Amino acid sequence: MDAERWQRLSPLLDALLELDPATRERSLASLRAEDPQLADDLAGLLALEAEGDDFLSEPLIAPLPGARPDALIGPYKLERLLGEGGMGQVWLASRADGLYQRRVALKLLRPGLADPNLRLRFTRERQILARLGHPHIARLLDAGISADNQPYLALDYVEGEPITDWCKARALDVRACLRLFMQVCEAVSHAHANLIVHRDLKPSNILVTPLDEVRLLDFGIAKLLDTAEQAPDNTRTGLRAFTLHYAAPEQIRGEPVTTMTDVYSLGVVLYELLSGAKPYRLKRQTDAEWEEAILGVDPLKPSSTLLRGTDDGTTGRPATPRRRAREVAGDLDNIVLKALAKRAEQRYPSVEALALDLQRYLDGKPVLARPQSVAYRLRKYAGRHRWALVSASLVTITLAAALGIVVWQSRQFVQEGARAQALKDFVVGLFENAGSTPEGVPLDVRQLLDAGVERGDRELARQPEARAELFGVIARLRVGLGDYEDAFRLLGRQAAILDALDDVPPSLRLESATDMGHTRRMLAQYADCIAGMRPWLALARREEHQLPAQASEFYSQLGRCQRHAGDYTAARLMFERSLALRRDPLHNEAGVVENLADLARLRAATGDSTGAQADLRSALAQLHAGVGDRHPLAIDILGSLCTLQRAQGDIRGAEAECRNALALSLDLQGPQHRATIDARRQLAALHVDEGRYNEAASEFASAQAWLLARLGMEHEEVARNYNSLAIVDWERGDTGAALRNLDRAIVISRKPGHAQLLASQLFNRAMILHSVGRDAEARLQLQESLRLRRALPGQHAGLIGDTLRLLGEANAGLGDRATAERQLQQAVSLTGQGYGPSHPHALRSELSLARLQARDGDKAATGELERLASLSVKDIERRRIAWLARAYLAERSCHGPQRSRVLQDLAALHLSLQQAQPEGGVVVREIDAIRAGCEAAVDDPR
Repeated sequence: MDAERWQRLSPLLDALLELDPATRERSLASLRAEDPQLADDLAGLLALEAEGDDFLSEPLIAPLPGARPDALIGPYKLERLLGEGGMGQVWLASRADGLYQRRVALKLLRPGLADPNLRLRFTRERQILARLGHPHIARLLDAGISADNQPYLALDYVEGEPITDWCKARALDVRACLRLFMQVCEAVSHAHANLIVHRDLKPSNILVTPLDEVRLLDFGIAKLLDTAEQAPDNTRTGLRAFTLHYAAPEQIRGEPVTTMTDVYSLGVVLYELLSGAKPYRLKRQTDAEWEEAILGVDPLKPSSTLLRGTDDGTTGRPATPRRRAREVAGDLDNIVLKALAKRAEQRYPSVEALALDLQRYLDGKPVLARPQSVAYRLRKYAGRHRWALVSASLVTITLAAALGIVVWQSRQFVQEGARAQALKDFVVGLFENAGSTPEGVPLDVRQLLDAGVERGDRELARQPEARAELFGVIARLRVGLGDYEDAFRLLGRQAAILDALDDVPPSLRLESATDMGHTRRMLAQYADCIAGMRPWLALARREEHQLPAQASEFYSQLGRCQRHAGDYTAARLMFERSLALRRDPLHNEAGVVENLADLARLRAATGDSTGAQADLRSALAQLHAGVGDRHPLAIDILGSLCTLQRAQGDIRGAEAECRNALALSLDLQGPQHRATIDARRQLAALHVDEGRYNEAASEFASAQAWLLARLGMEHEEVARNYNSLAIVDWERGDTGAALRNLDRAIVISRKPGHAQLLASQLFNRAMILHSVGRDAEARLQLQESLRLRRALPGQHAGLIGDTLRLLGEANAGLGDRATAERQLQQAVSLTGQGYGPSHPHALRSELSLARLQARDGDKAATGELERLASLSVKDIERRRIAWLARAYLAERSCHGPQRSRVLQDLAALHLSLQQAQPEGGVVVREIDAIRAGCEAAVDDPR
């Protein structure tokens, strides 16, 4: 039986099953006179019901073909079924083509349904979701048609509970429920602003995540108001698209829908949130009864439903229903009933109007859903200003209250003045101490800061707020100097002071949490940063309109810690919140650029290097236009551009960006600032790529001394620098020193939270071991690196390909040719996908595969080596690949009749290498080894 026919029979069958046998026969006879086939079908189903208990134990609608766990739909592998309806199914699925890792909610359309509008509706849902972009609406990620002609939509997978279940499970009070409902209104308002009516709003389509964030789902029957489509919703005689219990009267009647249709459905959801029940109390729960109630029965007030639930002992109602009923009675009753008006023109004209009335209720103002009588407005005014009115009624109380306010304000002024004076005295004291420094002795800023702390302990002992704020200022200065451990200890003292106070100003609390989060991030304590900041997220959201500067900085720092921890979705939300505040009301151009750069780095972390570079250049142009060329933010942006260009093989472009960053940092920050040290390290890494190993070694050694002094032995940046020193040692031929430095780096990176860094360092250690013939050890390192990289969410396909390439080379060295060839073929595919077919890493995989196959006399592989040997010599990485390809071609002919020409070619190649790589390097040693082998073969008398 198809879905359309079952949808028509189902409500009639429900109604007949409720009747006694005699009445059921009369109803069937009446139906047979109008539609004999319909009556025969119903009679057959009733007979089946009478025959056994397994009636309808098997679904009447055909199952979705091909949809089962582990099945492939397009590039996605199905994991488990999330939900099913007549139109199709929704599955939890994951990306299966290796490009990246992500779990999605995959929506599948059931093929072969009789209703031709279902495929159109599926297509329309894709179009609608593509128009929406809101943090409270599940995003469309992908769409397509599978190989067996199954359309699918890939959406954000939202782990959450229906809004009604969420509120009930946590026994939320009325105001908390309303604040959550306001998020729903924001999402629906965004859809309406894009001329989209949802038409199926219900709790199961409104999920709440563990972060108390609402996500609106399922635009499967939504309607575009800017299209000519006017097809009405069918009622119970046809295929009903909407959910009956939350449908508006005009949907039941099959009339055109408007945005006020969604207002009605939101009213039903709000009714259920407040009272724990639906608006209508029916004797029989049949579709016919529901339709009659929606069309003609006035719903009870939510407060009355709460009280009736108490009287009749009904379960499932909110806790303390009588007290809740008193809170709901009046304004909220009127708001809900206005939203549930039978006639659309009597409802709220928009979702924004409904949300505004709810906000007026929360603010204690008169709501527009009630008649604005003088008595009502006075009562609301008194509710908002009750203390002022009471104090005005009695002279004595008025005088006492006024005196109390004056005393309190004077204390506040004294405290604020003391805090301001403490900071002023601190700055003045810095200059006084600086002036007392003996002539010729350099100014010791750190000594001045220590003196400021001692002075604060001494002079502000009885002003804890001022002392805490002073500690925050000094800690920020310490961070600027790179003294992260000192800043961390000072912020710990500040936190202890604030925890001992009964009333801490929100601005000081947010600044303290932000400073501690920033310091922990610089110390690579990302999990501690998130754990320490998350409890104050609610405070930031509550105060963001009063304290936008502090809230935006809080969001930015929390987002950066989340990005480092790999939680890219949460990080994006934080950056977007900060960006919104900095655009309006702050109009902070530098802050806007900072968050745009944060979002660009997040884009790079998810594998889109090209898009990230474009975003970074746009942010840099905006910084230059709005703030100027000489701003510290430009150093970070130029450094990020340098990193991305180097990763894409553009060494010359990367060096230009790095040199610009270093010059600006030296000019603005000085040689000992963290930004300058990082710029020098980036430039030193480029020197390694260019074969300038001595210069790189000097830079990395200098940087390591700075990092160890300020970050300690366990910091990830210290591990990165050990890794860099190891690569330089290896290129210079000191394998022992290289392995020792890498062992130091790996010990640090084995701490939790550094899986990606550890995978890279294991790869580098295996690369060094392979270069000296220790392939068995190298293989073990590579197998661990591969496991780590495959387990990381959203891991770049190119990095997995690089690992497989080196693993294939190691297996070839151990004589396992079949495994080596298979892994090298996979490496060619993955590096080509991840980096692009012309990227040096992709070419390096092709070179390794061609060398392996050419050893067996494969002519096509020989041709591939010849192609690689003719690569352009402008780029250093491609030049090295061309050199190796020439050497591998020569290696094949060492024992043949062309030995003399081969030796001449290798001698010419040796001269080219001496000119291009005067300091030698791994590639030079490998090619020299091939040349020595050929010479020995020529001299062999055999």
